[in-house]
Amino acid sequence: MGRHQELRPRSADSEKITLNLGHIDLGHIDLLVQDGFYANRADFIRTAIRNQIDKHSDFIRKTVERKALDLGLRHYSRQYLEAVRQRGDTIDINVLGLASIALDVPAELARATIRSITVLGALQAAPDVKAELADRIHPAL
Repeated sequence: MGRHQELRPRSADSEKITLNLGHIDLGHIDLLVQDGFYANRADFIRTAIRNQIDKHSDFIRKTVERKALDLGLRHYSRQYLEAVRQRGDTIDINVLGLASIALDVPAELARATIRSITVLGALQAAPDVKAELADRIHPAL
C-alpha cells in the first residue's frame, strides 16, 4: 500500500464513550426499546449517530477530500518508519478513523519520522511514543 497498510480488524473495533441524557429523552428511548423498535439503548444511539452522519455525508466527503485525510484504519509499522528515516524524510499522519503506530516503534524513531499527527477518531500508540510526540499531536485540522 505504499504509505501505510490496513490494520487487521480486532475483536474490539469500537471505543466506549459516556453520554449524559435528560430524563425525558432517556424515557423516549426506553419506550422505543420497550416497543421493539431498537434492541437496547445503545442500538438506538448508534442508529441516531449513523443517521446524522448519513445526513451530512456530502459535507463529510468534501471535507475529507479537501483536508487530504486518510479514511479508515491506518497502521504505521516500525519497518515503514525505518524506511522513511532511511530516505531522510518525515510524514504527516492525517486520519479520520483509527491511526495505529506499532507497539515496537521506539519513541526516538517516531520523533525522527513523524512531523505531525491529526486524528479525528482514535490514536493507538505506546505511551512513551505518545509522550514523545505530544507536541506534534493535533486534535483537529
